Amino acid sequence: MSEILYRNRRAVQLENEHVEIVVTREGGHLAVIRDKATGVNPLWSPPWPTIEPSTYNSVDDKVYGANAESRLLSGILGHNLCLDLFGGPSPEEAAAGLGVHGEGSVNEYDITVAGDTLTQRTILQLAHLSFQRTIQLPAGSRRATITETVENLDCCDRPIAWTQHVTLGPPFLERGLTQFRAAATKSQVIDASFSGAGYMKPGAEFTWPMVPTINGGVEDMQVFTDRKVSGAFSTHLMDPERETAYFSAWSPTSGIAIAYVWKQSDFPWLGIWEENHGRDVPPWNGQSLTRGMEFGASPFPESRRGMIHRGSLFGVPGYRWVSAKSAVTVTYQALVQPVASIDDLEL
Repeated sequence: MSEILYRNRRAVQLENEHVEIVVTREGGHLAVIRDKATGVNPLWSPPWPTIEPSTYNSVDDKVYGANAESRLLSGILGHNLCLDLFGGPSPEEAAAGLGVHGEGSVNEYDITVAGDTLTQRTILQLAHLSFQRTIQLPAGSRRATITETVENLDCCDRPIAWTQHVTLGPPFLERGLTQFRAAATKSQVIDASFSGAGYMKPGAEFTWPMVPTINGGVEDMQVFTDRKVSGAFSTHLMDPERETAYFSAWSPTSGIAIAYVWKQSDFPWLGIWEENHGRDVPPWNGQSLTRGMEFGASPFPESRRGMIHRGSLFGVPGYRWVSAKSAVTVTYQALVQPVASIDDLEL
C-alpha cells in the first residue's frame, strides 16, 4: 500500500503505467485521477488550504466560514461522496451534527490496497449506514472500475440521496474552451436563485444542451462558459432509453479527456454546478473556477424534507430506498485518456 501526503493530507495511492489515483483517508475523496504522461489531473483542487475535517474547529471559521458547509469545505477535493444528503441539513439536523452532503464527505475511512484494488470503508454513525467503495485499476488500463455498497443498519426502510459529486477545475477547466458531452435529455435549471452571478433562467425546462438564459437567449452547455463571473446549477435526466449513462469532458489545451460511465437506473440524474469567481464569502473569496458533474439519485441539492416533498421530476424518482437491514450495490467506471477531440473518446 502506497501511503502518501497529498496537499498535507493523509492519502493512499493506486496506480498503473498510465493512471494515478489518490484517495484521502479523511473525507474519502478521489482527489486525483491523473494521466501520468502529461501530469494532468482534471479534478478540482481548491485554491484554499485543505485540512483534515477532524481537525476543523471554531478557530477555522474565518478561513472556511461558519456554517453547515464549512467542515466539508475545509477538506474537499475532487470527487466527493454525497450520502445520505445531497444538499444542506435542516437546522435541527445541523444542530445534531450533520453537515452539507452528509457524513460521507467528512468521515475517516479505513483504506487498504491489495494488488490492483483499493478498498475504502466507513460507518455513517448519524445516518446508520455503512459504506464501502472498491476501485480497481488493472495493469495497462486507463479505466478504473468503481463499486459502492450502502448498507442500511436500521430496522426501518429509508430514503436516501446518493450522489457522486465529481468536480473539475483548472488547469483542465478553462473558460470558453473545455468541452462536455453527456447522455442527457430533459433538463431544468434550479428553481431558486443559486448564485448572485446566475445567468440561467431560474426554473426553466429545456432539452440538453441548450439552456435558456435570463436575457432571453440560449447557451450551449457543451462548452464551459466564457463569462468572467458566473454561477449556476441545472439538472439533467439521463436518457432512459439507454442502459448506460455518461458524461465526458475534454481539454483542448492538454488533449486529455475524463469520463464517467454508469447504469442509468442506478443514477438517473446529472446535476451540473458552476462556480466561476462568483462567491465572495470564505473560503471562496471570488477565487474558484469549477464545474461539478454530479451524477446521482437526486436531481437537485436540497434538504431531506425538500427531496421527499419533491418526490420526482419528469416522472422519475428523486431519491433511492434502502430496505431495512439490507444493502444496495452500484458499479461505475472512470477513465482518463489523451484524445484528439472529445468525440474520439471511446466510452
